Amino acid sequence: MATNEINPNYLACPIRQVISRFGDKWSMLVLYTLDASDTGVLRFSELHRQMTDCSQKMLSATLKNLEQYNLVHREVYPVVPPRVEYSLTNTGKSLMPAIYSLIDWAKLHFDDVVIKQII
Repeated sequence: MATNEINPNYLACPIRQVISRFGDKWSMLVLYTLDASDTGVLRFSELHRQMTDCSQKMLSATLKNLEQYNLVHREVYPVVPPRVEYSLTNTGKSLMPAIYSLIDWAKLHFDDVVIKQII
């Protein structure tokens, strides 16, 4: 295989091709925040209010990516000023049990993974 050709194993790898689409800290937090909301629907300002350590620019980029990857639905209402709401798609909803399992694992192993690094 020539050095500039892409290895077919790379293209078929679920970890690289799927998990990389939502595996960053902001994407997972957006998914969790939408799922944990009372209605499952949040406006940008509501999301940003709950994710104060995420800049508006980063939140906007994260939402665009999640929409592109079919994990988040963006609904624009034709009013002035425009109202935009975000919710999980069915694909996004189907991902949540795995994310909740990861959250449970993180809580269980927080001291092993994080605290020992700080000390």
